[in-house]
Amino acid sequence: MANALVSVESRFGVAETVDRLVETVTGAGLRVFARIDHAAGAREIGAVLRPTELLIFGHPKGGTPLMQDRQLAGIDLPIKALAWEDEQGKVWLSYNRPHWLAERHGLGDASRDAVAAIAAGMQKVVAAAAGVDQS
Repeated sequence: MANALVSVESRFGVAETVDRLVETVTGAGLRVFARIDHAAGAREIGAVLRPTELLIFGHPKGGTPLMQDRQLAGIDLPIKALAWEDEQGKVWLSYNRPHWLAERHGLGDASRDAVAAIAAGMQKVVAAAAGVDQS
């Protein structure tokens, strides 16, 4: 699959986009495992990095079937989304395409429904966090 990443332009800054994503995923019953501010890490070493934050989230109900199918899928779970600011100051929310993960790990029929549910869920939560109209 040529394009393994999905990137959606956000109407908000990086921190607000991630705040909105946290609110959206927790409201959907998912767990937030970590929030990593890469730009803050860069500042710690005296380097400059445009705003860049990673959110790691998910739920065992979504990821377990994938790992039962192919345990190595766990290297890509829980789900991650990266909010980042490009050179022009646009903010993006990016994530791995769930069907790419299925292809990468050779997931079969046992994972089909879970992959479809993750794909649909990601589209919804990312659109909500980025302020994208889904109509």
